Amino acid sequence: MNSDRIEGNWKELKGKAQRKWGDLTDDDLDKIEGSRQELVGKIQQKYGKSKEDAEREVNDFEKGH
Repeated sequence: MNSDRIEGNWKELKGKAQRKWGDLTDDDLDKIEGSRQELVGKIQQKYGKSKEDAEREVNDFEKGH
C-alpha cells in the first residue's frame, strides 16, 4: 500500500473524517481524495495544529476506523 494514501475506501472514510474534524468541508474532503498528507495539511490549516499533532490525529484515525 502507498503510505501516502489513507487505507480503505476514501468514500467510506470521508464521512468518518468529517465527523472527527467537523471544520473540514465536503469540498476540503473531496480535494483530499484519500491523500494522507493532504489530510494532515488541512487539519493543520483548519485547526492551527502542528504537523506532529496533525500526524498523530491521522494515525489515531487510521487505527480507529
